[in-house]
Amino acid sequence: MASSVSSISDLPLFPLSAVLFPSGQLRLRVFEPRYLDLVRECTQRDAPFGVCLILEGQEVGEPAVPAAVGTLARITDFFTDAGGILGIHAKGQDRFRVERVHMRDNGQLRGDVRCWEPEPETSIPAEFVLLADILHRLVEQAAPHWRDAPQTCYDQASWVGYRLAELLPLDPAERQMLLELRDPVERLAELRDALPRFQRE
Repeated sequence: MASSVSSISDLPLFPLSAVLFPSGQLRLRVFEPRYLDLVRECTQRDAPFGVCLILEGQEVGEPAVPAAVGTLARITDFFTDAGGILGIHAKGQDRFRVERVHMRDNGQLRGDVRCWEPEPETSIPAEFVLLADILHRLVEQAAPHWRDAPQTCYDQASWVGYRLAELLPLDPAERQMLLELRDPVERLAELRDALPRFQRE
């Protein structure tokens, strides 16, 4: 059976101080010329860009050092903020590993990446069902954009793990570790073990 893993050459990269997960939603203000060029290119070509956590540096200014594993993002909508700054909404797609990075004259990072296959649809094992209940409560309190998600999503180990990794108050390095895990049940185990830190006294 042929693998569906694919490679993308010269993918525009957008290093951020946040981690994007598959199916996750991203809202960005775009004002630096290198990222305006990225948005223009991706819109014209109907192509994704890559989101990678910043390991060194800042989102603005000198090019940052990105993590080796990131997530494809596809622009779904545009907005303009109160100050007239362009903004985009994007949705996370497949994860990828960066195999080579280079920088354009304008400071925009580009990467040759190898995409990972989506995780297999795995039902949540009985010992992790509580995590789906916790996610339900978090969605009601803090993530209205997920309120219409069908119940079948809450039965899927990957979807629950990704959404909890987004919504729990984890630091970026923890989120990156969870993004890089290849086993959805292992991700749930890591999240379960982290929960006591967030319980109220």
